[in-house]
Amino acid sequence: MIEQFFQIGENWIDKEQYAFQLGDAILFLCFLIFVLYLFVFAIYSKRKPQYNYPTAKKKYRFAVLFPAYQEDEVIIDSVKNFLVQEYPRERYDIIVISNQMRQDTIDNLKALSAKVVKMDSPQSTKIEALKEAIHYIEKGDIKYDNVVILDADNIVKPSYLEKINDALYAGCSALQTHRVAKNRDSNIAVLDSVSEEINNSIFRKGHTRLGFSSALSGSGMAFEYELFKDIIQECHDIGEDKYMERKLLLQNVYIEYLEEVYTYDEKVRGKRDFYNQRRRWLTTQISNLFSGLFQMPAAIFNGNWDYCDKLFQWMMPPRVLLLGFIILIASFLTVLDFITSIKWWLLLVLLGITFSIAVPDYLVDRKFKKAIASVPVLFILMFLNIFRIGGHKFNPTKHSLKPCEKQLRHNVYSGPTNMGWTLSLLRVFESYKKSTRKMNILYSSVQVKIIA
Repeated sequence: MIEQFFQIGENWIDKEQYAFQLGDAILFLCFLIFVLYLFVFAIYSKRKPQYNYPTAKKKYRFAVLFPAYQEDEVIIDSVKNFLVQEYPRERYDIIVISNQMRQDTIDNLKALSAKVVKMDSPQSTKIEALKEAIHYIEKGDIKYDNVVILDADNIVKPSYLEKINDALYAGCSALQTHRVAKNRDSNIAVLDSVSEEINNSIFRKGHTRLGFSSALSGSGMAFEYELFKDIIQECHDIGEDKYMERKLLLQNVYIEYLEEVYTYDEKVRGKRDFYNQRRRWLTTQISNLFSGLFQMPAAIFNGNWDYCDKLFQWMMPPRVLLLGFIILIASFLTVLDFITSIKWWLLLVLLGITFSIAVPDYLVDRKFKKAIASVPVLFILMFLNIFRIGGHKFNPTKHSLKPCEKQLRHNVYSGPTNMGWTLSLLRVFESYKKSTRKMNILYSSVQVKIIA
């Protein structure tokens, strides 16, 4: 009787161990697929572009849209910046969709030759503003070939429209420019700028190098006018970029990525703004994922792998959660079962290498090393956002003019540089290297050999 009791206990323990090992294997496989996905596209982002667009023989007419909700502080400077375009002034119009802005701001915009579409809705979204712009254009006599969408805080280089025109003339119907940070004046802004460039490397440059469409980012986008009009008028939800991606890919419209055409975008500075912005983005991603799953069987049947790839992207957890959960799981298993934890630590190393490849060298500096300490805070904020997914609370991101003109002037006229992911990886490791004399001598010798 006692022997049977012990045998039952051993069987129960064996089953518990089997269930634990099975759960660990399944969870690890899911995380491994996510990390390998990021790694592959990060590697392909280092490939050189296959071609450059030649100078267009025709100057298309552009409608440049600036949706602006309570953006009195930044919209004037953005419009002034855009007016220095090398593109013929008579071939583009700046249209500001003004909502809840002061009359003196509107008067100043008109004095700058911008067309102003007035809205008066305290809860108006960006999609409603874009629809209002289309309604305004359709009522007018001017016909536009293409449309460019910028946020109220965005600034660009003088060659911006010229290069977009070249790509559209070559046959592109939809494109995304290279959006980068115009401010790095807080730890949150620094990490947000790094996140933006990781997105650019993996979901835009890496994808187009491998033949997939680029992801859209909500601003710095350009489309054929009729295509944009048809899609935006059917959009009734938040997150116009995700919705447009889904509709464009369903129509087999390729989204190009212009790596050398920069759109400078203001990054959030505070934790509250980061929390609210990411909550809005996460809600949009989940909403479009579930809406898009209904078309997935047909996409697979028709071989529309661009669309399938997009849905898989939206199934992935945000990278800060991916990083945080891998660290937590590896740490927990180290205490519980060290042998089992080894593969999780190796997965963390692979993810670190992926990020090192994807992050441009110009962002790996003292500000970045200081901002790394804020990553756990962002993990907690993103984790809390999981429980607040849903709802369409109107909560726009506020923009302001902060003293960062020196850095911004350098960025606009010289552009970000990428000296190579090898140096980037070295500098990341530098922030964690030991302070012993032996390690310093070893690191210095390795760095000299790589640079040489």
